Amino acid sequence: MIQLLFTVIFSEMALVMILLFKTPLRKLVIMTLDRVKRGRGPIVVKTIGGTVFLVLISSGYSIVKIQKRSVDGMVNPTDQVLMAKHLLEASLMGFTLFLALMIDRLHHYIRELRLLRKSMEAVKKQNRAAEEGKSGTQEENKEEIASLKTKVKHLESDCVKKTKEVETAEANALALRKQSEGFLLEYDRLLEDNQNLRNQLQSIDRSISHSDSKKNP
Repeated sequence: MIQLLFTVIFSEMALVMILLFKTPLRKLVIMTLDRVKRGRGPIVVKTIGGTVFLVLISSGYSIVKIQKRSVDGMVNPTDQVLMAKHLLEASLMGFTLFLALMIDRLHHYIRELRLLRKSMEAVKKQNRAAEEGKSGTQEENKEEIASLKTKVKHLESDCVKKTKEVETAEANALALRKQSEGFLLEYDRLLEDNQNLRNQLQSIDRSISHSDSKKNP
């Protein structure tokens, strides 16, 4: 399961990096996400997310249960291995859900920016047509031009706001990338601790079997 979670995390990180940069591949990813969000796609995604969240809660409960089972605050080597495994799985599942949320928000912001740009272009065309048109009174033309300029300023402010949000999302994505590298280092350390604990268990088993052999010649 850990290998599967790492595969999902790397795939989500790749999607985040694709969405951050304007390339033909990003258009393909956006079209794919648009199709996923139609029909039964949202239900399937929510079902998968809910399942992962329930497994995350189960791992957290297992960790708490192992800690309560310890005697005088001391955890035996087997429980330490199980607790480390549950902790790693819970961290990876939480990181997976967070990246999925980041992908959803990035997709949403990119779509809104596109709609805002199209609206701005339409308003500018109307503004030009109003300035070039000769029909109507001069006062009506002035009021229409003022209204269009107000709309353009409002759309420009919205565009600046959305651009800042996208930049913030990009900064969060880079921070997540650094955090994932930290998770990889922690995973290597946990693997090493796991191996050391296994060696200790084997040594304990050998000593017990040796003492039993002495008692029963």
